[in-house]
Amino acid sequence: MAKYKIAWLPGDGVGNDVMEAAGIILDKIGLDAEYIHGDIGWEFWKTEANPLPDRTVDLLKNTDCALFGAITSLPKEEAENALIPELKGKGHIYSSPIVRLRQEFNLRTNLRPCKAYPGNPLNYKDGIDIIVFRENTEDLYSGVEFFPLPDEVRETIKKHNKKMARFDGTPGNQIAVSLRINTKNGCKNIITDAFEYAKKFNRKSVTVVEKPNVIRETSGLMVRTAREVAKNYPGIELWETNIDAMCMWLIKNPLDYSVLVTSNMFGDIVSDLCAQLVGGLGFAASGNIGDNYAVFEPTHGSAPKYAGQYKVNPMAMLLSVKMMFDYLNEADKAAALDRAITKVVKEGKVRTYDMGGKNTSLEVAQEVARNI
Repeated sequence: MAKYKIAWLPGDGVGNDVMEAAGIILDKIGLDAEYIHGDIGWEFWKTEANPLPDRTVDLLKNTDCALFGAITSLPKEEAENALIPELKGKGHIYSSPIVRLRQEFNLRTNLRPCKAYPGNPLNYKDGIDIIVFRENTEDLYSGVEFFPLPDEVRETIKKHNKKMARFDGTPGNQIAVSLRINTKNGCKNIITDAFEYAKKFNRKSVTVVEKPNVIRETSGLMVRTAREVAKNYPGIELWETNIDAMCMWLIKNPLDYSVLVTSNMFGDIVSDLCAQLVGGLGFAASGNIGDNYAVFEPTHGSAPKYAGQYKVNPMAMLLSVKMMFDYLNEADKAAALDRAITKVVKEGKVRTYDMGGKNTSLEVAQEVARNI
């Protein structure tokens, strides 16, 4: 019996391409694991009105973690139109399967390492080494939304906040509301994770990224909680900055920052900016980590127009594999893979188009495998 059971979730488009590249690495490095395919993605939305079938959720419950490729998501009306005829008009509403996975398995921490590998022509500056801790289950991505706005919801909001009165003349069918829900426990967990990481890896600062001067309650809760948590880590500085200013300072002085921590939507934004500083989404790996389960994925989309062409950079997927090794406490394998990636990037002999090369996703993976 294999030591690990790992759910294998290619998803859509180039998700299949980069997962094939991951398979090359896993075959070479010899992880003692059984890989179990799971159905997920746009095809299952179109044919079953469920991009994350219950059978896949059940499969994940019997595995140690999952590797995930990429997913296609389209707006509400386009998703409805994509359904097969017999499913249209039945009230089915598309929701992102990766968001559902995060909530279903309480994968509360989204971990986004952004490291400038030496020799990468896409680096904004050499030496950048930032890790973003993004709360993964709350905030504006909770999915608590209304359109049109029901009268009873409008009156309840108005009862507790007089500012709602300015919309009295606007009909409910012309108002959309998304609730930003942050909990004290959610804030404390993600901030503690960030400080624990800083402590473990000798990082000198943690920067909380929010907007409390305008979004006073939800961002305020994050910042107040950060101040409380920071008292337990006297050797690590707490820095506070607004999301808009953070984007500016990352462009101006990226080497000043080490560990960033923030809520769900701001984390989505700032982690992509950090990824661009070190080569773009082709180098953007992520881990969705909970107390009992984890899903590892590159953060790029499914890029349907490139599907099957093996054109996209597989490094984000390979770095996600490295994160999985770390999660499984396979430190030697994680280190070996990181050394191989470092060498291949530095030598620059085998590169995909985004790095100025002409090699395929699989050729890059094969070159990394040769250097393990």
